[in-house]
Amino acid sequence: MNVGDPSRIAVAFARVLRDAGLAVPIGSVLAYVDALGAVGIESRHDVYWAGRATLVQRREQTEIYDRAFTIFWDQRGRLVEGSPAPDEHLTLLTDDDSEGGESPPDDSQEEIDGQVLTVRFSAEETLRHKDFAEYTAFELAEARRLMDTLKLAGALRRSRRLVPTSRPSGRLDLRRTVRDALATNGEAVRRRYRTQGQRQRRLVLLVDISGSMEPYARALMRFAHAAVVGRAKVEVFTFGTQLTRLTRELTTRDPDAAMRMAGDAARDWSGGTRLGASLGEFNDTWGQRGMSRGSVIVILSDGWDRGDPAVLGEQMQRMGRVAHRVVWVNPLKASPGYAPLARGMAAALPYIDEFIEGHSLDSLERLAEVVRAS
Repeated sequence: MNVGDPSRIAVAFARVLRDAGLAVPIGSVLAYVDALGAVGIESRHDVYWAGRATLVQRREQTEIYDRAFTIFWDQRGRLVEGSPAPDEHLTLLTDDDSEGGESPPDDSQEEIDGQVLTVRFSAEETLRHKDFAEYTAFELAEARRLMDTLKLAGALRRSRRLVPTSRPSGRLDLRRTVRDALATNGEAVRRRYRTQGQRQRRLVLLVDISGSMEPYARALMRFAHAAVVGRAKVEVFTFGTQLTRLTRELTTRDPDAAMRMAGDAARDWSGGTRLGASLGEFNDTWGQRGMSRGSVIVILSDGWDRGDPAVLGEQMQRMGRVAHRVVWVNPLKASPGYAPLARGMAAALPYIDEFIEGHSLDSLERLAEVVRAS
């Protein structure tokens, strides 16, 4: 193992900080890796301030950082002259499997002046299982990159449009048969056929942006943006106290620009929740136009509703009559001991085809599987 590799050094030092009681999120470690790659590890001064800028979040953490920095870098014996105090011992066991799969023991461990350094680290795997509510801004940006890899494609449905087929089945394509016969003196040597084509089902995402969903709404909107730019026939709406269509705002491939335009268009961010009224507006304005018919509708909400639960139940029933499938994604479902006892959630539950979690990247991958199987 090359102990001069900035990524391995950064991961090992982050473990020292955590052992010392300093909370170091994955996003900060990745930022520290980039900083070390930029300044190098030859200058103690540069290395120190690279860590101060990326790993220390509050002023009161500086003392812990300084003590851990002195212990770690002195014991490595590269950046500082002198030897560590005799009662200071360091053993680092940090994971790094970002290249996929585990490295052999002789490659992943090395003894340096009596210290064992094992580095095996995967930021992606950590992010996949981490709750969106605990994300830093850096981790949210990294999660957006991973969301782009999700294939949110609905199942195929039969289309009324007829397409050519090479199989002798379906309807005779008289026009193509006659056209081909012109090349054989009017003899229909080869008959042509047409059959029903297939098309993807429309996907409709209804994202709750009320105050109770604030820890999750921005991550779920990033997911909605990835869905819109990743495939055709995706519609996105937000709702809190009102319903807002955001499909056009999310069509740009620049995620930051898309979020800014979505924020400007949806004026009810972090407000109240009128689930029944919002779904009623969707059914009346968009569902009756045919948007719901045969579609897969995904509602991303915690189910808290200030309105009449009977209204929500009625609107969910209307939606379920015309939609192919209704999926409810609730971030709170992953909480230990969770039960759908909220009035809104309880009223909607009888009309839901799939009820799944939505608090992490891993749960969104499960959602993608459900949509593909719909």
